[in-house]
Amino acid sequence: MSFLDTDDDLARNSYYAATVRRPQSHAPLSGSEACDVAIVGGGMAGLSAAIELADRGYRVTLLEAKQVAWGASGRNGGQAIAGLACDQVTVEALVGVDDARRIWAMTLEALDIIHERRARFGIDCDWRAGFLSVAVNAGKARELRRWQEDMARHYDHETTWIPRNDLAQWIASPRYHSGLHDPRSGHLNPLKYGLGLARAAAGIGVQLHEASAVTQLVPGPTVLLRTASGELRAPHVLLAGNVYLQGLAPALERRIMPVGTYIGASEALAPELASALIPSGCAVCDTNFALDYFRPTPDHRILYGGRVSYSTTTPPRLAHGMQRRMAATFPPLAKKEVEFAWGGFIDISMNRAPDFGRLSDVSDARGTGLTNVYYLQGFSGHGLALAGLAGRIVAEAIDGNASRFDTFARIRHRPFPGGRLLRMPALVAGMAYYRLKDML
Repeated sequence: MSFLDTDDDLARNSYYAATVRRPQSHAPLSGSEACDVAIVGGGMAGLSAAIELADRGYRVTLLEAKQVAWGASGRNGGQAIAGLACDQVTVEALVGVDDARRIWAMTLEALDIIHERRARFGIDCDWRAGFLSVAVNAGKARELRRWQEDMARHYDHETTWIPRNDLAQWIASPRYHSGLHDPRSGHLNPLKYGLGLARAAAGIGVQLHEASAVTQLVPGPTVLLRTASGELRAPHVLLAGNVYLQGLAPALERRIMPVGTYIGASEALAPELASALIPSGCAVCDTNFALDYFRPTPDHRILYGGRVSYSTTTPPRLAHGMQRRMAATFPPLAKKEVEFAWGGFIDISMNRAPDFGRLSDVSDARGTGLTNVYYLQGFSGHGLALAGLAGRIVAEAIDGNASRFDTFARIRHRPFPGGRLLRMPALVAGMAYYRLKDML
């Protein structure tokens, strides 16, 4: 059974889906069409690329298998954070110090892109500035403080250290030792933002087709994409479907792994209680490898993520499990109900760095006509802001300036070991090790 067989069920009890009204759907692709750039995938990356390309004068058609902002783009924790999922030390080892600095600067630009598009297209997505990174003990606090000092010294990235005695002014939880505050990062409603991007793309001429899963990609100077009810031809193609491509580009599948991630939203709390739990109003994430993350919502709930499945098996009694995690962090919520509990699948890479490139660059996908097929994947749970930047730089590459795109494309990615049958058990065993390290 494919992990996709459970994905519709996971989406049904989403807080976002229950509180955000979708506009009228976009008709499936029908018959034969042509465009300058075809995009597969209607999430943040695909929609961002569509906007950037349309702004440059390209005729763009986007094909989405389900609904725009349906996957991770419309179900995530809503945290828009600078940086990548891997640490900058890892980035430096992968591409060198100079390119690591360029990449860090681009992740700050990714945050600016959110504000630019909110302003330009009038997207109301409940943006709130501020992000707290918190440590669960003194050892983790020393690591976090070293990171802060290194980022200030080498990247001019300034954050505010919060010692243990002051932490309650920012977050009222006995679980955390200390933390730091980043004012540039923040949080938003991702489904509102994703639907706003779709509306913006359609408004500047992008053709959007939902319920249009691509079943075949025929390479060549003009690429042919087939769906159940139509076909689309384009000289340039962007694959932005991540783990949902499902066989369309097999060479890419070995480089990422689908990981189930889960979130709960509390019942609506008394406003004074919600404010007391997170007085700063920030998004919060701990520094464990198997981490927890949470934030307040405008209707006075706590939205809490932290359960993951590296075997793609949904945890039993999901709402109950999320309630226990939430209460462990915030004891006053011990008797409060988790009203919504949902999940979905993200794509992680082996090194947790994003995997951007052309199919011609993938070792087992070399062949005629693949230099004009680009891909964006491997956001590793850190894609809310980064996907917008990814869309911009791939549009630059298609338009003839690939310098920034190729900075990411130079990152070396290895396939997950164990092949199709054994790679998930290997990852489960590896994550058990890291969970034990967090506990100790």
